[in-house]
Amino acid sequence: MKRREFIKNTTLSSAGLALGTSLASCNNVPGEVDKNTSTAISSEAPTIPVVLATWHVEAATTKAMEILENGGSALDAVEQGCKIEEANEKGQSVGKGGLPDRDGHVTLDACIMDQNGNCGAVVYLKDITHAVSVARKVMEETPHVMLAGEGARQFAIEQGFKPEDLLTEASKEAWNKWKVEAKYKPIINIENHDTIGMLTIDKQGNISGACTTSGLAYKMAGRVGDSPIIGSGLFVDNEIGAAVATGLGEEVVKTVGSFLVVELMRQGKTPQQACEEAIRRIVDKPNSNYNNFQVGYIAVNKRGETGCYSIHQYFSMTKFQNGKNEQIQSDFFNKEA
Repeated sequence: MKRREFIKNTTLSSAGLALGTSLASCNNVPGEVDKNTSTAISSEAPTIPVVLATWHVEAATTKAMEILENGGSALDAVEQGCKIEEANEKGQSVGKGGLPDRDGHVTLDACIMDQNGNCGAVVYLKDITHAVSVARKVMEETPHVMLAGEGARQFAIEQGFKPEDLLTEASKEAWNKWKVEAKYKPIINIENHDTIGMLTIDKQGNISGACTTSGLAYKMAGRVGDSPIIGSGLFVDNEIGAAVATGLGEEVVKTVGSFLVVELMRQGKTPQQACEEAIRRIVDKPNSNYNNFQVGYIAVNKRGETGCYSIHQYFSMTKFQNGKNEQIQSDFFNKEA
């Protein structure tokens, strides 16, 4: 199931996806048992380096791990890994080929954060495929954290990025079909969306993360979600761990979700427990309409232990660790759907 199809159909029948035996548990705390699924968890201690990413992106995690295995930094690994998906025109949720806003413009959001707490972001960026790399340039070449719109585009071109048309024929066709019956207001689960988030720990034990997206498909012009917002879409604390979010960004922003996950790990929770608590903070909000939207988190702590959790079924992550590059199915909150 494609990422966007999943977001569009948050309440799915049990026949919607056949889960293969290759899909493992998110929680890899050594020697424990997952009480929710009664699945034995490997007693093999987690090791570094490790690469963790939202969704089924094995090519991206492979690229990131190649860099780490060759002694590269966690920062280089997340950038290069995310660039694989940004260049994947078939993905339609990241970089070139992303689905446009209501007016037919593909606009990108991205952020990146290193082990020292440095960070950079771009929002509403047009005509530049590799938003994550522009975000890194913002971090390293300017005194700012975030650049937006035409200013971000101008900065990217000044830094040597080549402008190009990001609206592919496939995405243009999808946009034209949407316009037939579209109403000019946000419609959750009709206008689907997604994000690619990646976390890495290198051989030196340093942590970095990145997040990149074309945002909510057919969004109102100027809309920005959680993905480029440090603390919401992504947060890294080199002493503790890191987290990244995907799903309906407006709901993630309301709880500063990724920072919350990392802070819960600081308080002693495992990555899995922290992701679960962060989801509960969303669904337990007064008047929460969680049946109509999806949010998922992935997280890693300093030891290389990982976790992931979502509101609804069929969220997954890709993990490259201990020589295995595998898709891992997430446990989820809403088991009554």
